[in-house]
Amino acid sequence: MPQLVDGKWEKGDVAASEMKGGAFHREPTSFRNWITPDGSPAPEGQAGLPAEAGRYKLFVSYLCPWASRTLMMRKLKGLEEIVCLSVSEPELGENGWTYTEPQDAGPRVGKVRYQYELYAASDPHYTGKVSVPVLWDLKEGRIVNNESADILGILNTAFDRLTGNDLDFYPASLRPKIDRWNAPIYDKVNNGVYRAGFAKTQGSYEAAVTDVFEMLDTLEVHLGENRYVAGSHFTEADIRLFVTLIRFDAAYNGVFKCNIRRLEDYPNLSSYLREIYQWPGIAETVKIDQIKRGYYSIAHVNPTMIVPVGPILDFNRPHDRGRLKGEGVFHKG
Repeated sequence: MPQLVDGKWEKGDVAASEMKGGAFHREPTSFRNWITPDGSPAPEGQAGLPAEAGRYKLFVSYLCPWASRTLMMRKLKGLEEIVCLSVSEPELGENGWTYTEPQDAGPRVGKVRYQYELYAASDPHYTGKVSVPVLWDLKEGRIVNNESADILGILNTAFDRLTGNDLDFYPASLRPKIDRWNAPIYDKVNNGVYRAGFAKTQGSYEAAVTDVFEMLDTLEVHLGENRYVAGSHFTEADIRLFVTLIRFDAAYNGVFKCNIRRLEDYPNLSSYLREIYQWPGIAETVKIDQIKRGYYSIAHVNPTMIVPVGPILDFNRPHDRGRLKGEGVFHKG
């Protein structure tokens, strides 16, 4: 994968540095500081910065499901005027994530066009992959956090005093259930499609694609009995699942060879997907044209770089989940 080595950019194939024995192994993230209402340390001891309007920016791509998690949380928590946004081009070129126009990274760093500039500014000797999303501190000119799961947690609670939005997508009462689902959803679905798509041996591919569809089968049954992953309340587990499902038929089914079935072949998963997509603001976080352009531009999985015309996706069809409505959709803190 294109990456930084001791602060210097090196070109390469997407995910090359994460391949071991023909199988894809995702590299862990490196920047794990936190934002809290008053700048105190986070519950697990991470260094904290104070929540301030206009101080922080999300650098994202509409291609990336990990970045889309943070876009959904930003929308649901009403943070559009609090945490600003820079969106990269969907194609991963020889310079990695690239911005069409220079983006403001604050007075210390100035304008940037490439995501790797943020990493090099944060750590001049950084070695590793350069990913989105990045939660950036404009005031100090450095990365706060580049782990999407952490950023979900930060956006969920840190800015509530500024917005008055007390929706809680990781409520204490549901955390054990959320965590139990998050682990297999991450391994077998979120990361499973990448394990299948980037596999370089038949065995690695078959093991990964089997995991993907076994978990989709499990979720299909579960969502026939529950409105959301953790029950009657929409939580971060649903955000994590949604971003993969919304890309499934458009990208993973084709370019990543996750083609045992289409998502459209799962009635409960399809209805669940359409319901969430139709919520106010959520469709704005999904750009199917950019998703297709981005995935089909990965040369080592699609050497011709041709982007297919189809499939025709209709996420606005009415969903059939009236029998599972329940009382409360969102949990309030």
